[in-house]
Amino acid sequence: MGDIAALFHGFAVALTPFNLLLMLIGVSLGVIIGVLPGLGGANGIAILLPLTFSMPPTSAIIMLSCIYWGALFGGAITSVLFNIPGEPWSVATTFDGYPMAQQGRAGEALTGAFTSSFVGAFVAVVMITFIAPLVAKFALQFGPPEFFAVYFLTFCSFIGMGKEPPFKIMAAMMLGFALAAVGIDTVTGQLRLTFGSSELMRGFDFLVAVIGLFGIGEILLSMEEGLSFQGRTAKIDPKIVLETWKKLPTYWATMGRSCLIGCWMGITPGGATPASFMSYGVAKRVSRDGAKFGTGQLEGVVAPETAAHAAGTSALLPMLSLGIPGSPTAAVLLGGLLIWGLQPGPLLFVEQRDFVWGLIASMYLGNIAGLIIVLTCVPLFAAILRVPFSIIAPIIVVICAIGAYTVHNAMLDIWFMLLFGVAGYAFKKLAYPLAPLVLALVLGDRAEDAFRQSMLMAQGDLTIFFSNWLVGSIMALALILLVWPLFSRWKARVRGAAPAPTVG
Repeated sequence: MGDIAALFHGFAVALTPFNLLLMLIGVSLGVIIGVLPGLGGANGIAILLPLTFSMPPTSAIIMLSCIYWGALFGGAITSVLFNIPGEPWSVATTFDGYPMAQQGRAGEALTGAFTSSFVGAFVAVVMITFIAPLVAKFALQFGPPEFFAVYFLTFCSFIGMGKEPPFKIMAAMMLGFALAAVGIDTVTGQLRLTFGSSELMRGFDFLVAVIGLFGIGEILLSMEEGLSFQGRTAKIDPKIVLETWKKLPTYWATMGRSCLIGCWMGITPGGATPASFMSYGVAKRVSRDGAKFGTGQLEGVVAPETAAHAAGTSALLPMLSLGIPGSPTAAVLLGGLLIWGLQPGPLLFVEQRDFVWGLIASMYLGNIAGLIIVLTCVPLFAAILRVPFSIIAPIIVVICAIGAYTVHNAMLDIWFMLLFGVAGYAFKKLAYPLAPLVLALVLGDRAEDAFRQSMLMAQGDLTIFFSNWLVGSIMALALILLVWPLFSRWKARVRGAAPAPTVG
């Protein structure tokens, strides 16, 4: 009952005219970001984060989270109409969404995609509402060893469950740790890796790094690919929406499975993209129309969209309750919380109740607003793709530069942004993941502090990380995930070496 009362208080916080206006602006900006191929939710939030510096933290996080919801919705528009995934997790939507558009059923495909996205996000928000406070309450018992164990588990999860090769994930992570170490040592007060430069004493700012890595890096990649768009037109009217809504309840089992897959992949660092592919694959295998998948089946649109939104939303659960982001976008949001002076983690539910419950309430409202906006304004958002990329790209670069400059009002940050942009471009060309780098950059200092505090407590004895069942089980799970790629490779090699069974 306490959580329900707190949630109603959160609605009172979120339902102010100013916050509602920010919600609508955020969703609209998010859909535009989602429609532009490759820009993505994390990139958009990183670029627009400086706009929120002058806002109260609650209003700022409401706007940023609504940009996130909007980007999640927007990715489906280009997937269905142009066969171009606006987001990586929208790739699976193209398999059946674009064939539906070619058959003149674009309105049905988009209505199914938006509605199932809303259902996935709604289930994930309900889960956050009731589980996040319990996780946070449990985490209040944590000391430095437990916190380091959780950080260690997060890093190992990225290595063990990431879709990229473990070596590339570890290389990106090590670079993030090195960048996080630049500046003043918070324990001893000594300078590290500054090479005599006074500008480097404050270290690499997280925001400048993500604007460069995500925003500029993506623009450079898009310039090289020379984007041009040719797609189908879409018209959604109330009749199409109602007819599609009548069909959707028949896919309740697909939606339920996709919600479970999405929530699980969101809480673990699996992410929305693997969740959407996994959900599509499971639906294709289980459905009685599985053989027709890829020819324009509404169920083939429902499954990936439900899972992607459930994963994208549930990734905020570990960020709010433990201070550990479950996705790149959650990592950028976590960076925003730190900039506003808030400490994500279990104490957030105790010290900043208005903020936390205002954010959770805004998740409900933002998704409702997002569904209404995308259902009513699809042709308008699709028209953005008619604007030449040569006009859109310079505007985005200027916004990135303004955002980087406003962090410290320093020209050097713009040069750092460009440097990180080139690094982000190189990472993408070489297929190195950016998420582990960002994760290490955000959590590197905190993991180091927790480790050093644990060592001070135990006088250098590493067995403190196995001193009780809680920290021991977390560390054991982390070590299992760390060696999981080696185990999988060994298992595959053994199966490959086994003789094929003889027939007859």
